[in-house]
Parts: sequence; structure tokens; C-alpha cells
Amino acid sequence: MKISHALLAVALTGGFSFSAFSAQLLKKTDFEKVASQYTKVGSVTTSNKTSQSGALEDLSKKADKKGGDVFVLTSGNTNNKIHGTADVYKKK
Repeated sequence: MKISHALLAVALTGGFSFSAFSAQLLKKTDFEKVASQYTKVGSVTTSNKTSQSGALEDLSKKADKKGGDVFVLTSGNTNNKIHGTADVYKKK
């Protein structure tokens, strides 16, 4: 699967905040440092988005619905539209 340069760039530059109550994006390397503080509660996907911010917002909302505090991107694809997946974690 081709990794989206846009999603990857956001993941590498750090967290992305939508509001005080939304699940937050964590870089994989940052999450690995605090992984013992979280429990995986599932995975989420998004597809057919026209912007990276739309894709990240959709992933965050879906992570919220699963009760997650953070999400970590696991894949991305940009075949004309942005598609992505993320693992969702809740603080222990």
C-alpha cells in the first residue's frame, strides 16, 4: 500500500488537535515511549477524503466513538482520494 505523503508528514510532525475532547494523533515513535500507559481499543479507517485534515478529523471522530484518547496512523493511501487506517488506544 502506498503511504500518503500528506498523512505521513502530519504523523512525523507531531500531534494534531481538533478540540480538548477529541482523540489525539501521536507519532508512532512518540507512542512507543508511552505505550505501557495505554490499552488498544480497536482500529479505525477513513476513505474517499479530499484533504488530509478531513481524513484526520474523521479518524479522530471514529477514535472518540471507540472511547480512545489517542490514535496512531498505521497506513495511508492517496489514489485520487485520501484513505487511512489507525490504531486507537485508551489511557489505562
